[in-house]
Amino acid sequence: MQKTECSVDDLVHMIERGELKLPEMQRGYVWRGTRVRDLLDSLYRGYPSGNILIWETDSAPPMRAMAVGQEVSPYQGFKLLLDGQQRLTSLSAIVRGEPVVVRGRRRPIEVLFNLEHPDSHAEVLEVDEDNDVEGEELDAEEDEEDLIEERAQRLCFVIASRRLAALPNWVRVSEVFKSDGDAAFLRKAGVTNFDDPRYQRYSLRLQRLRQIRKYLYSVQILERGMTYDEVTEVFVRVNSLGAKLRSSDLALAQITARWRGALVVLERFAAECEKQDFKVQMGTLVRALVMRSTGQSRFNTVQNLAVEVLQRGWKEAARGLTFAIHFVRNNAGVESPALLSSPYLLLALSYLAAIRGYELTETEATALRFWLLVANGRGRYSRGSSETYLDQDLAALRHGKTALDLIDAVRQQFGRLQFDAEEFAGRNQRSAVFRLMFQALKAAGATDWKSGIQIAASHYGCEHKLQFHHVFAKALLRGHYVQAHINEIGNLAFISGRANRGLSAKPPEEYFPAVLRSQGEQALRAQCIPTEPGLWRVQRYADFLTERQRLLAQRVNAYLGPVPCSSPGS
Repeated sequence: MQKTECSVDDLVHMIERGELKLPEMQRGYVWRGTRVRDLLDSLYRGYPSGNILIWETDSAPPMRAMAVGQEVSPYQGFKLLLDGQQRLTSLSAIVRGEPVVVRGRRRPIEVLFNLEHPDSHAEVLEVDEDNDVEGEELDAEEDEEDLIEERAQRLCFVIASRRLAALPNWVRVSEVFKSDGDAAFLRKAGVTNFDDPRYQRYSLRLQRLRQIRKYLYSVQILERGMTYDEVTEVFVRVNSLGAKLRSSDLALAQITARWRGALVVLERFAAECEKQDFKVQMGTLVRALVMRSTGQSRFNTVQNLAVEVLQRGWKEAARGLTFAIHFVRNNAGVESPALLSSPYLLLALSYLAAIRGYELTETEATALRFWLLVANGRGRYSRGSSETYLDQDLAALRHGKTALDLIDAVRQQFGRLQFDAEEFAGRNQRSAVFRLMFQALKAAGATDWKSGIQIAASHYGCEHKLQFHHVFAKALLRGHYVQAHINEIGNLAFISGRANRGLSAKPPEEYFPAVLRSQGEQALRAQCIPTEPGLWRVQRYADFLTERQRLLAQRVNAYLGPVPCSSPGS
């Protein structure tokens, strides 16, 4: 194995010229902006940033497109990137000032650099990226923007926002990389002459930022004589050591080594699901394939499966997943996969449907709906040992068990099926029951408090896109209650971004009367808001939570319906 060093500039140019490509075994680009920000911060400080692994080959193995644009390569042979894709794709996008393409959508990566950053090691600004029940569909409130801006001033790099980009000391990293001079950035910062004490400091910092392009990566190059299967083994071992990839990513690499073109087949199915507004992650598709090929959910036998077994397993998996998605959306009213506490629910549902020949009686469909909702709300597959629970359910179905038996398994796991008011206490938006709460409120006709439009995950646009709103604003409760108590789901309702911005930090006793006048009492009742005005005062917050938890439990249990049974009295 050869070893060499390449600068960021050289590697970016190799990508741009089409000289460096991705093998099919690689996963797609998945980094969020915060990971790019942290990478730039490390390179700016000269910290180690790992190695790059490349395979040079004269053959033409299956490949996949990179998330950044590439020219058609005139070079003979291929250089395939095995380790370092996320870093180099991010750097290519930043250095070239181009967006990345993720699932067919162009997404800009914009990072700002702080000319006035402290000389000492700045703090890391932690951003909660998983704080919305709807994934991309619902947003949390943004009432702490001023606090975030204040903290950002102590950082070197942040994800771009309009407010920060407009400030004089923040410059766009991509613009610095593409510019040879500092004049425009210094003028924006108010530095107009050499005598300004900031002139030398800012100029040195801009020079240091540009030095990221000269950062040298250690590049290891696999021999040309290695086969695709051997390279796949190296890829799996390298990425297993540091747990850099999910197990499904490693399983996909092994699958593509045996079934060339498998990635294209799976991506085509994923694209079709996305067209129907129901995104399914690649890891779920891989697990469905393995599950249908082996009868269990784990990946430890995938390397031994013949291509014919994999192809037959995928054909069955695709049919089962299609059935499951239609059932989830139409029978259970779950309009988005973000409302599922685990994608394993789709897998178990697809497996049962296949065993039943995709033909369910009315009684079976009713029982299956109940199981899906209660397993989702209680988080059967999202509390650890999820693969164990899934394999238990698959084994039960293989041995002739039914949806009623799946319901009993949930009862045994949690002790009960329906919900008590106490089970809504101490839970936040990440809990499985929060998703079930949203579905129950939607089914009861909950509407936006300003537009009167019924809530739905599919709303789009800054005016109508749903957010989960703190009934009692955090600013009103801060200093009186701990954060966990403030963020309880009993204090959360679903309204549009426009309505949320209009309410801001107003107390409920001030804005609820206006909601009543505009939308009527049903607008509050549909979201299980207590209608007794005395409970709308900040001093009665604890009493408000207790009453709303009781109302939410009633609503959720009514949404679930009666517990199905195999015979009267059972």
